[in-house]
Amino acid sequence: MKFKVPRFSVLILLVLAAFLMGGFGCRAGRQPETVIPPPVTAPCEPCPPTPVCQEPEPPPVTPAVLPMLPAESEALPDFSADDLDMVSLKIAMDYSREYLNRFKPDRLFTFGPDTYTAADLLASLDVFEGIATSNLNPEEFNRAIREKFTIYRSTGSDGKGAMLFTGYYEPVMEGSLTPGGPYKYPIYRRPDDLVRLDLGIFSTKWKGDVIYGRVDGLGFVPYYDRKAIDGDGVLAGRGLEIAWVKDDIALFFFHIQGSGRVVLPDGREMRVQYDAENGRPFRSIGGLLIREGKLTRDKASMDGIRAYVDANPRDRDRVLFYNPSYIFYRVAERGPLGLTEVPMTPGRSIATDRRLFPMGALCFIRGQKLPLVDPATGRVTGYRPFSRFVANQDTGGAIRSPGRLDLFFGSGLVPEKGAGSMKSEGEMFFLVLKSAGGK
Repeated sequence: MKFKVPRFSVLILLVLAAFLMGGFGCRAGRQPETVIPPPVTAPCEPCPPTPVCQEPEPPPVTPAVLPMLPAESEALPDFSADDLDMVSLKIAMDYSREYLNRFKPDRLFTFGPDTYTAADLLASLDVFEGIATSNLNPEEFNRAIREKFTIYRSTGSDGKGAMLFTGYYEPVMEGSLTPGGPYKYPIYRRPDDLVRLDLGIFSTKWKGDVIYGRVDGLGFVPYYDRKAIDGDGVLAGRGLEIAWVKDDIALFFFHIQGSGRVVLPDGREMRVQYDAENGRPFRSIGGLLIREGKLTRDKASMDGIRAYVDANPRDRDRVLFYNPSYIFYRVAERGPLGLTEVPMTPGRSIATDRRLFPMGALCFIRGQKLPLVDPATGRVTGYRPFSRFVANQDTGGAIRSPGRLDLFFGSGLVPEKGAGSMKSEGEMFFLVLKSAGGK
C-alpha cells in the first residue's frame, strides 16, 4: 500500500509509538533467534501449526538457558525404537531437503550454542538415511547414530528437557462456493487493507518484529478482531469469500489448525492454506472454560469444547469471540503446507517455536501418551508410549517456548480425534553430523 510522504511519516510515528506501548501482535523473522519466552502453563485446544502470530514477542535477549544443548550420553534415547515405517520417514526427509535446498549452502541455522549451514543439514539427512536403510540391528544402529552425529536435547520448559506434546491435523469441512441454505459461514481470503509492517527496517533492535493492522485516517490501528469479522460482518460483501461452510465451530477449529480441505457438494475437494492473520493474540477458549469452572482440565478437548458450546447456545458467541485471532486463507494445490511451504507428513512432521529451533532439521522425539483411536467410533480407547524420528517443518501460534511441540496427525476422523486428545510429556533431540562445521 502506498502513502503520500506526510501521511506515511505520521503513520510510522504512530506505529512505533504503539509498538513501544505493546499494543500490537508480532511475528518472528525466518531466522531462528535464541529467545526464550515464559513457559506455556495454561492448557489449550490443539494449536495452530501454521505461521500464526498469537502474542507479542519479547525483544531479543540473552537467555539464561539455551533452547537446546548437547545431550549427555546417559540422557540419549534408544534411537532404534522408531514406531513408524521407513517409507513415511523418507517422505518427510525428502520434503525437508526440498525446503533446505531453497537456501544458499552457507545459510546458517542455530542449534543452541552452535550454528550449522544448510549444507550441513542436508548432509546430515543423507548420512542418516544411509544408516537407516543399512539393515543394522538395534545395537549397531544406536552406535552408528552416536558415532556419526552430535545430538542436542531441548532444554524444555524447566531447563531439564521436559516438554508438552500436543497434536494437530488437517480438518475437512463440507462447503460450497456460493452461500445459501446451510452454507452461511465464510472462509475469507486476505483483505487488501491488511497491512504487514516489518519494524526491523526502522531499527535493528526490532529485527524480526512484525505487526499487522490497517490504516484508519492518519492512524495505524489493529486489524478487526474475530467479533468484528464474524459477529459484526465487517468483511462481508467485499468479495473476499473463498467458500462458505456449514459449521461455525468446525470453522473455528479450522482456524486453529491453520489449513484444511473443503468438500464441495459435487464431491470435489478444495484445499485452503494459511495466508495471513489479523495480528491479534491467540487466546485459548479451553483455558477460559477451565478458569470459569465450566470444563474440567481433562474435558477441555475439541469434543469437550464443542459439547459445551452446543449445550449453551447463549454463551456461544462470547466463548468463540474470546479468541480475537483470525486467519485468512488462499487456495493451495498441495498440502497441508507448514511454515516450510512443504507438505506435512502424518506422524513425522512436527511444529516447534520457529525462533528457537531450526526448520528442516532432523529430530527424534520420545513421549509418554500417544492416543489410540478406534477407527469405527472415533473414540480414544487408551494411550501408549511412543518414539520416532521426525522432521521439524512447521510452527504454531501457541507453540511459544522450548517446552512445546505439536505433532501432525494427518487428515480424517482418526487423526482429528487423536490430535484433539494429545497431551503428553516428552523429550526432543536434534541430530547434526559431527563432521559438519558447527561453530
